[in-house]
Amino acid sequence: MFRTSLSALALMAASAGMAQADALSAFDVAEDHTRIFMAAQPVHENGMPAHGNAFVSQGYIYPEGTLADGTVGVLEDGSPAFPDLVLGTWTCDGYFVGEGGNATTGVWIISRQTFAFDDGATVVTQGTEIADIGQPNLRPVTGATGDYAEIDGGLIQTTLGFTDFWGLSATYAFEVPAMNASPAQDAAYYGEEHKAIPADEDDHLEWDSGFPVGPIFDARSNPST
Repeated sequence: MFRTSLSALALMAASAGMAQADALSAFDVAEDHTRIFMAAQPVHENGMPAHGNAFVSQGYIYPEGTLADGTVGVLEDGSPAFPDLVLGTWTCDGYFVGEGGNATTGVWIISRQTFAFDDGATVVTQGTEIADIGQPNLRPVTGATGDYAEIDGGLIQTTLGFTDFWGLSATYAFEVPAMNASPAQDAAYYGEEHKAIPADEDDHLEWDSGFPVGPIFDARSNPST
């Protein structure tokens, strides 16, 4: 089992190195609990941050799937659990809103997130964060450089959970599949029934709405019906 795990990690590391040459369509983030800093006030009676509380935090960017099945990406001392897989640094700053740290659903944070990849590329998003675990939440991409400079659309954040030290684990996927996205990834992002399908011509795509298409009936052309 141990050898199998090492082999899997080696393969993931190799894939990560190859992926750095191109834009990724998805990746994971593990927040480092030793780099979470929040304002002393305002807070709820239980000590959790309340509406208006400012914060800044940092963490590690990993290849997509690294944090699946509850895998924890940060050790107790704040170092990465998989140092050979780290793709860059994630920084998040913003404010708690609504019920803040006591929220269990809906918007609880307004933030800016900066993804700084080790190859020099960056992605910046701004928008809401929701307290719901496993619920996708679209954040607009407000800036990008390097391999991500031409990406349109937004970045979908899905919170996977929190560690015992209250560090966030999340996965991210671009709303519009990145340059190297596969048809399977395209279907995953848009849903099987709403994916772009090739037409007979080579120069455009048709959108499959899933609904039948036919002539529009105009009652004025046949008053007897």
